[in-house]
Amino acid sequence: MGDKAVSPGEQNDRGDLSAALTQKVLAEIMTMMRDRHIQINQVQEQMLNSHVRAMVMRSLTGEPLPEVDISLFDEISADSMVMAQNVVNIFDNLPIEEAYLLSVHFEVAKDNNP
Repeated sequence: MGDKAVSPGEQNDRGDLSAALTQKVLAEIMTMMRDRHIQINQVQEQMLNSHVRAMVMRSLTGEPLPEVDISLFDEISADSMVMAQNVVNIFDNLPIEEAYLLSVHFEVAKDNNP
């Protein structure tokens, strides 16, 4: 089965949609973090932005995640998981593994708080 060719116009439309969704999701994340008094540093924010861009693209293309070992996330707090699941719930086609991966960003940022 061959891949269907995507026209330049379709690529631009997908890119525009991806950028808009990424900005929407990042705004939601920043609001959640601000409401919880979680501070994120510049490097962490760049990593989060990259992850969210990739997550949005996976939601648009249907590209699956590699297999994720859920046991690696036992140390993640319930609050970080809830935040991540709330973000993943914005989409209707992402697996729970996305929330596990995203939760790490929140957990790491919590360590910045005094």
